[in-house]
Parts: sequence; structure tokens; C-alpha cells
Amino acid sequence: MSYESGPYRVSADLLARADFQAACAARDFRTAFRLMKKYDGASQNRIASPVEGLSQSRVSRIMQGEDHIARLSLIERVSDALRIPGAFFQLAARPWETGASVRPVAGAPPARQSDPLRSGGPGGSGGPGGLGAAGGLGGAGGAGQGPSGGLLVEQDTARLRYDDGVYLAHQRRRITNIGDEPVTRYLMRISVDRFPGDQERAARLYRSDPLRWEELRLRAHCGQEEMAWQVKTDWDALKEVWLLFENSSGRFPLYPGESAWIEYSYQVGEQKWGPWFQRAVRVPTSSLSVVLDFPAQVDPVVWGMETSMTADAFAFRTAIARVDEGDRRIFTWSTSNPPLHARYRLEWNFRAVSDGRNPDTGEQRETVGPRPSEQMTAAGIVQADDPALAQPARSFDLPAEAEDARRVVAELSSAMERVSALHTFGKGMGIAAPQIGINRAAAIVRSADADILTLLNPRVIESSPQTDEQYEGCLSFFDVRGLVPRPLELHVEHTDISGRRRITVYRQGLARLVGHEIDHLVGRLYTERMRPGSAPIPVEQYRGTGSAWTYTP
Repeated sequence: MSYESGPYRVSADLLARADFQAACAARDFRTAFRLMKKYDGASQNRIASPVEGLSQSRVSRIMQGEDHIARLSLIERVSDALRIPGAFFQLAARPWETGASVRPVAGAPPARQSDPLRSGGPGGSGGPGGLGAAGGLGGAGGAGQGPSGGLLVEQDTARLRYDDGVYLAHQRRRITNIGDEPVTRYLMRISVDRFPGDQERAARLYRSDPLRWEELRLRAHCGQEEMAWQVKTDWDALKEVWLLFENSSGRFPLYPGESAWIEYSYQVGEQKWGPWFQRAVRVPTSSLSVVLDFPAQVDPVVWGMETSMTADAFAFRTAIARVDEGDRRIFTWSTSNPPLHARYRLEWNFRAVSDGRNPDTGEQRETVGPRPSEQMTAAGIVQADDPALAQPARSFDLPAEAEDARRVVAELSSAMERVSALHTFGKGMGIAAPQIGINRAAAIVRSADADILTLLNPRVIESSPQTDEQYEGCLSFFDVRGLVPRPLELHVEHTDISGRRRITVYRQGLARLVGHEIDHLVGRLYTERMRPGSAPIPVEQYRGTGSAWTYTP
């Protein structure tokens, strides 16, 4: 049995069991967690507590077979926090298995460890430090505790440039030591996700071709001084580094009351960089700005979402400015005094391809564009042949699961923005959690007037006898449109984040949108509502794209 003081670590006896090793190899966390409970006596809370981003309620759902872990960054955090060797999950050896070293920026990085530890019990020190979601990211702040002291970021400017299949990130910050101790290091992180919304595909990519130090070409300076750096986290898709206020010539701590400019840059090929750039505020910050610099010929479109620990996701409060400069298209966004723990996520879509080649294979693209269903698949929308769409979604226990609900709504909001960049939704649109692979009773709806509705645990309690028929599309099979009869009015009971039950009346087009999403939450597609003998028509035959539904007064 595991001891009940200190963070839980998987016992050496359990690590040696063949059934536990097989469960880890298959990434079957339902079995792995059950074995931890059976042989280590680990409660759900003991399993979840050491792992950043893993709640007791989610461990419970996983053990009941109602949820699963597919996100690579979370698998890595489980491995690190519970001290399960990386080889068990087909990962590279974890930093606590091989140790970390200090190395100058200008020097050649050491070779990646490729012979992971395959046996033995928990050991080493430190713990996980990754994010709940990965993507092209440089966090705004991150000084850490202990030797880093207290910092204020007076100005934070990030610039991301895309050229010839490579993303180059350059970040510049003016920092002031507002603490009582010298600051000797500063934490920065680089996290990538080539396929947001398809974590299994991303896991396969980074497992076979992890992000490597030598390809990053990381450089850092404090003023005119080059900064050495020390590895904190070395995962397949996430790197964390302590930038040190020292180099081979000496040390230059930032003393209380002093200010300095620090800059660092790195690059990642488009084969590994996803179409988003996130800024996370971890240190008090006065001014934050982001510049995205893209070739005009790829016809980029950019949008942004803001999330926090206490609020749902929503669009940026201020607009993203766009300027065309020669053959470049520059997007700029800024904010003042962003709150701690806020995350600002910019996403983009290249509506044209600069050289006509597939960035994953290097092969020439076909001249015919992708089908609508292929576009939705690429945007992370589960398609109709997936059995997940036929299962009733699990309700939230609110307010106990408020954190989980906010996480799901943030994922839905991000998916809605990705999809909106691909198609004009003149009638409005909606996305339900099962459509992005999450079996929870949550959906968001955007009306034709661009109002956003969040639905948690919704159910129809009354509907009008008056109905009409209108054509609907579904993101999960977007190649067709179907003529669907629905009530003109719905009375919907739903729950807010504090657990209070509410009843809202929706009419006409909004009732149709809400009804469509509630159907998804009970495992029903609109084809089941169509009249007998009626069938969807190909989208090429549909003439209502981009226009609103019509209703008689």
C-alpha cells in the first residue's frame, strides 16, 4: 500500500506488474488507475492531486469508462507526477530519470536521451510543469519561486513570423524586480500542437518525431549579456527552460528595484507548430502585445479568444488590427494590465497555400479543395461515423464540477472560432461537446446576430405544437443539408455555473439551433428527425448557404 503522507507515487511493486505495464503501454488509464487503487491503495484524490490539470472528478469518470486521457501533455504530466517511467507510455525518458544540466545558449545542446529507464521505483525530485493545452506558445511571465524573487513585467511584446514553412518566435520583456531578493533565473516555455482538436493524432506525431532542442535554436539575452539556460521540463511537445542571469563570463542577478530587458527567440517548423499562439499571464504584467507576421499570399485570417480561471471563454475585448506591408500581412493586438492567469489565444487559418504543398508530407496538393467534411475534421470536429455521437452526454454536477464545465466551454469556444474561419454561418451555428470528443452535457450556440449562448445540462421541458421545416447542416457531416421539421418554440431548462436551474424560452431560428445541439447531447442527429422517405441533399445542390432562415410574421 502507498503511504498517506506526501504526494502519491506509483510503487515499485506496481511498476513491476505486467498488467500495469500493459495498461500504460495501451494508455488505458481506466485500468491503470484501478490498479493503483487495488495494489497501492490510492484514492481518486491521491491519484489526481499531484497531476496538474487532473481533477478527482475526472479520475472518477475515467475509472468508470466515461472519459479518457488522450492529450499528450497530460499523459506526460501523469508520467512525471506519479513517477511512471516514460518508456511505459512510449515516451522519451523523463527529466527526473536522466537528470537535467545547465548549458550555455551558444553551445551545442546535448543529445536527447533515447534509452529510457525501464524498471525501478519512484525517484528524483521536481514535478510536472506543463500546460493543460499545448500549442505554439510563449508564456507571458513565468519567473517562478525561490531564487527568482518577485517580478513585474512592465512591457511584454511577442512577435511570430512565418516564412518558408518555419515559425520564428521572438519575445521581448522589460522586467522589474519588486521583491526583496535578487532574481537569478526566469522561466520560459515552448509548447506545440500541430493538430488542435485531435489529440491522438498529435500524440502519434510527437511520439514519433518529438520537438528537439537542436531544431529550436534557442537564444536569450539580458540587455547585451547572453543568458545561459537550464532545462526544467523536456517532453515530446513541451519544453521548459530556466533562463539564467549568468554566462561563461560571470553572473548578473537582477537586484531589488532594478529593471532589465530580456529577449529570447526560437523557431519551429510548420510540421510541428499548430495554427495558434497563446500568451499566458503568470507574472503581474502592465502591457502585453502580440504581432503575427504572415506572407500575404497565404491569405491569412486571424481571430482571438480570452480565457481565465474564473470565466468562460470569450472573444478579445479589443479588435486585432491588420496592416498590409508589401508582401506581408501584419496582425497586431495588445491589452493593458491583463489579469493574472488570463490566457490569450490567437488562432489563424491560411486560406491559400503559398507553394501548393502539403506541410505534413511535402507532396504537391491537389488543385481541388478539401470537402467540407474534411475541413471540419481538420478543425477537430468528430464525424458522424464515430460512435461517440450516438451516446448520451454525461451531466455536470454543478457547482462541484464548475472547473470542468469551464474547461469544456473553453474548448467549444475555440472549436467554434476554428470552424467560423472556414465557412459563413448566416443562420447562426452551434457546437456540442460530443462533437469535439467530450462526453459532457455542454454546448454553445451563436445566433445569427452573433450572440453567444452557453448551455449546461440543457433539456427541453416544453415545445410548441406549431412547427416548420427548414434546411439544417451539421458540422459532423457537413457535405449535405437536410430538411428538418422542428417546433417554433422551445422551453429549455438548463444550469448555470453556480448550479442554479433556469428556464429559457427560444423561438424560431434560435429554437432550431438550440434544439439541434440538445439533440447532440442525447445522441441524436438531425437525420432522425427528417420525414420518412426524406434524405439529405449534397451541399452543392443547396442554395441557402450564408443566408438566414426565413419566418413569416
